[in-house]
Amino acid sequence: MELKNIIGIGNTATVYEWEDDKVLKLFHKGYSKYAIEREFHNAKSIENMSFEKPKAYEIIDFEEQLGIVYDKAEGESLLHWVLKTGDVKQCAITMARLHKKMGQNNISDVPNYKDFLREEILDISSSKTIEQQKALRILDILPEGNAFCHGDFHPDNILISGDRAVVIDFMNVCHGDFLYDVARTVFLVEYTPVPTDAENREQLLEFKKALADLYLNEMEVTREMIQDYLLVIIEARKGECPNG
Repeated sequence: MELKNIIGIGNTATVYEWEDDKVLKLFHKGYSKYAIEREFHNAKSIENMSFEKPKAYEIIDFEEQLGIVYDKAEGESLLHWVLKTGDVKQCAITMARLHKKMGQNNISDVPNYKDFLREEILDISSSKTIEQQKALRILDILPEGNAFCHGDFHPDNILISGDRAVVIDFMNVCHGDFLYDVARTVFLVEYTPVPTDAENREQLLEFKKALADLYLNEMEVTREMIQDYLLVIIEARKGECPNG
């Protein structure tokens, strides 16, 4: 088959239209086969859960690149929508409504969130800073759990069409305490950097903080409830994304 129209381009893959109302998420050359197989396993593990997401069908080899065939998820990125409309409140409501549905599900045959965080912290360097040591001590006493955690839940991984909201991207799925996933979303929304030379940088920073606050309010979660998770996530991120 030939590749059709490009639907989206991400850091790890390009998504193309495929046959029979499906898409091909074609990963960049050299991308980890293990990571691709993990995403496929994650997508199959959550297939019957009670929230909107595209179904995964198979991993294929296309001209020396691996890809996953998914159902085509119709809609516009929630990030694009909120930047276009400026309706931060409705964005937060949409995020929280979908995230609450996701958090009602349990899962066990995916990684433990603590293992993921611990591995990223331990990967940073051979000798641990005071901050890393503190994060590891906190991580040890954080709750266990079998709640489904998406691990990368933010507006650009949500597609909307009318009242329908669909979540995509299952690379970082894990199980644990659901407050971890809430904290991870707050981190991704509020704490990820804005380039210093970005146009309207101050407005973007204010937007990110406002969205995080409104999302937490809709989730009925306080910052105090997630502060320990955030501390650990911030340290783990240095190993996960060493370049920022």
